[in-house]
This record gives sequence, structure tokens and C-alpha cells, in this order.
Amino acid sequence: MSAQTVAPSPAVESFIAREHRLFIGGDWVSVSTSASLAVFNPATGEQIATVVNGDAQAVERAVSAAHAAFESGVWSSLLPAERERILLRFADLVEASNEEIAQIETLNQGKSINIARMIDAGAAPSYMRYVAGLATKIRGETFDVSIGAIPGARYTAYTRREPIGVVAAIAPWNFPMLIALWKIMPALAAGCTVVLKPSEVTPLTALRLAELAAEAGVPAGVLNVVTGDGKTGATLVSDPRVSKVTFTGSTATGKAIARIAADRMLRTSLELGGKNPAIFLKDAPLDRAVPGALMGSFFNNGQVCAASSRIYVAREIYSDFLDMLSGAVSGMTLGAGLDPTAQINPLVSAGHQAKVFDHIQRARSDGAKVVAGGERPDRPGYYVQPTVLTDADPSHSISRDEVFGPVVTVTLFHDEEEALRLANDTNMGLTASLWTNDLQKTLDYVPRIKAGTVWVNTHNFIDPNMPFGGYKESGLGREFGIDALDGVTELKSVCLAH
Repeated sequence: MSAQTVAPSPAVESFIAREHRLFIGGDWVSVSTSASLAVFNPATGEQIATVVNGDAQAVERAVSAAHAAFESGVWSSLLPAERERILLRFADLVEASNEEIAQIETLNQGKSINIARMIDAGAAPSYMRYVAGLATKIRGETFDVSIGAIPGARYTAYTRREPIGVVAAIAPWNFPMLIALWKIMPALAAGCTVVLKPSEVTPLTALRLAELAAEAGVPAGVLNVVTGDGKTGATLVSDPRVSKVTFTGSTATGKAIARIAADRMLRTSLELGGKNPAIFLKDAPLDRAVPGALMGSFFNNGQVCAASSRIYVAREIYSDFLDMLSGAVSGMTLGAGLDPTAQINPLVSAGHQAKVFDHIQRARSDGAKVVAGGERPDRPGYYVQPTVLTDADPSHSISRDEVFGPVVTVTLFHDEEEALRLANDTNMGLTASLWTNDLQKTLDYVPRIKAGTVWVNTHNFIDPNMPFGGYKESGLGREFGIDALDGVTELKSVCLAH
């Protein structure tokens, strides 16, 4: 253990040790189910908390509370500026709780305290304030109609945006609180009510969010939190009073939600998996390219849907690039998330650790070469050495399946048409990056890369004003930006004859 390891504060220890219940209708409630879920510290493998595994009755109570709150207009009928004021207060409380939230997230998810402080807890208030401001920006438009049914009649037509109703928000385990906020904030800004189900692996910060929202003045029933496993989520999605589902997670689970949604045309936003390429052209400066590849591939231990898990490098710089990248990866230090000096932290769970090692073993069996890492460290916790692979054929599973861990393939290309073809050879299309200082090639190649976000000379950069989502099997809909309101509102046309 590093001498710099952060000691959890008394407030954090008290929060984690408490009896965790469900937040429904503005109160912490107990339910009849005796089922529970253990919560673990990934750095040690030790259980740190227990939460409720919400059953059908729990989901029914939460949806009933959200539906009643929506129908009453306790939230949607507020002046938009009043909703904005409450949401800004919510952001202030999250900001004031930065260190506490960061420590809870690190203890539960395993990530670096540096990332938790800067991104999870640190970036959240800025995003929240951006979306709070959208509450006063919801608008329609007026327009002339072209065909008059009655000779001489006059018409005035316009559109209006109305809150969609009860939103089921299902958040993942890699950025548990931050992505939960990405889902609940647009819904709240639009006047919707929400039932949030966090991942069963990382539920703790969602419960803390519920406390802060209530303290900010979000009315009872407007935001509800139900912890539970996949069955809890399926029950929530299936409730006929839910008008919208927003989900971030695996493509397989997203497809399952889409099948349930299809039966009643339930609105969905699905931010799913990525097998994201990074293309390094021959003019890419290595002093920027290699650090960029490290950040793109190993940020948050590779547990990022946007991570650059496939790296394609021009023949002219391939050897130097690979030597520098594998050397840097081999020198990365492993340690608990609460150790600020550690560069690689444990994965989120024992099950996910086993899954990542299975990907590495299959890659070896298929003929890929491990040039850095690839082993299981001899220490407690869910660690995987950061791993660099070469000689991975495009048809191999390591080149096609999302690993969601600190594993990257590096592939040489001989010409840029080959690089573009390899980059697009995937069923997914979430993100990509292009590394070059050639403006002409940038303008020519960006439109040809099939991904929802294409970065140039950077990777993993997101902003509240920049829409985020994927092509192909990487999902439906977009988060961020004013476009995020489209998914939580219905567009109504109104035509007045006079």
C-alpha cells in the first residue's frame, strides 16, 4: 500500500455501512422481499455493503410514485425557471459533496480516486448546470400550412414539446453516478419523472444522489431509485406506465430491451457497446500519439465504451510506435483506486475480471502475440495487467468483440485505404479517432469513418454540448446537447382554423 493512499472519510464509512433501502416517493422504504445484493470493493474483493434486490413489488411502487407525480403536475407544471433553480441547487450539492462522492465511487467501482475526483464527481456539476439551463430552452415553432381544406379559411399552426412521462433510467457500472446523471437530468429538465436503476455492481452513488436531489427540493416521487439485478431492470422496462427507457450498457442487453419495447412502441435511447478504432497516419507525431493511445485505450482501466481498443498504425511509424507503447504499458503501476499514484486499478468485479482474461486467452489461442502484460497479478482484488496484442486477424474475436478492459490490439497498415477499411470492419460504430496533422486527409477521411463521434488528434473527449451516440449496433439516439431533450419529449403539432 502506498503511503499516499487516501483514507475514507468518516462520512463515507458511515454512508457505506448504513442499511441501504429504496428511495420511492420521497422516502427511504423497505420492501417485503428478503433478497439482497452484496456490494464489493474491487481492490480487495471484500464485501463492503448490502443493497436490496428490488422485486416486482418494489418496481411497481416506484413506477406508481413516478406516475402519480407526473400526472399531478407537481414537477411538470412548475415554471421552467423554477425547475432550473432546483436543478442548479442539485448541482451545487453534488459539487459540495465532491470528495465524499469520489471516495464512494472509488470504493465501489475500483477506479482511480484521481478520475473519480476529476471526472465522476468533478465534471458532474458542469454537466448538471448545462442541462438545468435547458429547462428554459424547450420550444416549438410556428409555420404556415400549404394546403387549405376550406376555401378562404385561414390557419395558424405550431409545434410544442411536452414531457414524455415516466422515464426508466438504467445506468451502467463504469461511471455509475455520472452516467446516471446523463440520464436523469434531461428527463427532469423536460418535466418528466424518473425511476433510476443503477447497476447491481455499483449502486451506492445512485443512493447518495437521491438524498442530494431531495435536499435540493426535487418533489417527492419525481426521482425514485430502485436497486436490483437484471430482472429488476426487465420488470421496470415492461411496466406499461413507463413512457421512455434510457439505457447504457452492453449491445446484447440493449437488444433485449429493444425487443421488449417493440411490443408497445416504447421510446428508447440505447447507448451500447463500442469496438473503437484509432488510426495513426505516418505523420502522427509519436510524442503525442503514444500518450494519446495510452489515454484512449487505458483510461478507467479500459472500462469505457468509447475506448480505442483497436489501434491501426502506418507502416512507416509502426515499429517505433509499438516499442514506445508496449514499453509505457509494461511500466504502468498497479494499485487500489484510493492510491493516487497507481496508474492501473482493479476491474469492477470478479466476473468481469474472468471475462477479460478469457478474451486474452482466446486471442492467444487464435495466434495473437502478447507484447506487454496479459497476466493475472498475484495480489488480492480484480486486477488485470494492461495488455498489448499484435498479429490479431480482423476475423478473430479479439478484433470484433468488446473486451471492456485494459486490452488493446495494434495492427500495421500499408496504405490509408486499408486503414479505413479495417476501422469500419465492425458491427459497432460508437467512436473513432484519426491522428494526423494533414488537414486535407482529415477533411477527406472523417466523413468516411462510420462512427457517431470522430476525434482528431485526441480520444475520449466529451462535452455537454456535443451529442454522443453511435452508428450501427452501438445504439439509438443521442445524449448531450440540446438534442438530448428530443428523447424525453413528445413533439405535438397544433393547427388552428380561423
